[in-house]
Amino acid sequence: MSEDVGAEGGVEGGAESGAAGVTVAELQKRLADFAAARDWGQYHTPKNLAAALSVEAGELVEIFQWLTPEESARIMAEPESAHRVTDEVADVLAYLLQFCTVLGVDPLAALAAKIERNERRFPVPGDAGE
Repeated sequence: MSEDVGAEGGVEGGAESGAAGVTVAELQKRLADFAAARDWGQYHTPKNLAAALSVEAGELVEIFQWLTPEESARIMAEPESAHRVTDEVADVLAYLLQFCTVLGVDPLAALAAKIERNERRFPVPGDAGE
């Protein structure tokens, strides 16, 4: 399992607020400040951040690896498992936000554009314009 310190560094991002009332840009700034205070920015290359993101995503997958579909659907009902899932989701998101910062990608704009492309690429069956 990864440490809570996990993913560091990043600035910029969208203005949408999450459930905690924090924006993506605020989270990216906190990550950047955290990394800068520890002189970790030198390690935040796109390659290193992509690798770290992959490792953290793998740790999330590992939680579900041998669960049945039914067990995986109930994972958040058990406090210890829910905590593990939440921690890994946070690590994945932190590294993704840092990766976006380093490359100048606005994650919310990128996702919105991708959804629009997918809506055109995979129209709802029976909708006009198919």
